[in-house]
Amino acid sequence: MMRVMFIEEIIIMKTMIFDSCNNIIDSVCKLLVDNKIGAIPCDTIYGFSGIANEITKDYIFEIKQRPQSKNLITLMSLDELKKSSLIVPPILYDIYPAPLTAILRDEDSGNTVAVRVPNDSFIGEIIKKVGPIWSTSVNISGQPSLTTFDEILAVFDSKVDFIVKKNIGSKGLPSTLVDFSSSEIKILRQGSFDIKPYLI
Repeated sequence: MMRVMFIEEIIIMKTMIFDSCNNIIDSVCKLLVDNKIGAIPCDTIYGFSGIANEITKDYIFEIKQRPQSKNLITLMSLDELKKSSLIVPPILYDIYPAPLTAILRDEDSGNTVAVRVPNDSFIGEIIKKVGPIWSTSVNISGQPSLTTFDEILAVFDSKVDFIVKKNIGSKGLPSTLVDFSSSEIKILRQGSFDIKPYLI
């Protein structure tokens, strides 16, 4: 009797590494449009990013082992923010672009959304080409954020599709997080941006 053996094929994903010194915008944008997830340096620290849709949102939650109940930050251009259905306080138009994450209320749904217009030319070009993208700290949920390329590669090699290598000279500070969704403005996290002079 002929014995048939079925061998399960195991595919190990290899993380692509891009050097930010090279012309990589188009390559990164193509991956994002294909729903790939990358660790990308921003105007604060590294972030997990994917084009803003439900598919990539689920991927990011899986990579971070993060509860679905938590939200991601949406990075967008100033023009996209102006055209959105979000209720935007005028003060933000004086501040952006900046490492400030704002919690805003959506006029249509009534839900709150965390958004940022980043002060970073690399991310800005990506957003201009592909539209809004997700961003969240590079870590396993509940653990400290990873802020250097070497740290990220050690933990997430073969778990994300690509990493952009860049010495961002960060002190490890995330964006400042401010809730603008009600009449009382609340600073929820003091990060790399000082908003207090704008609130006087």
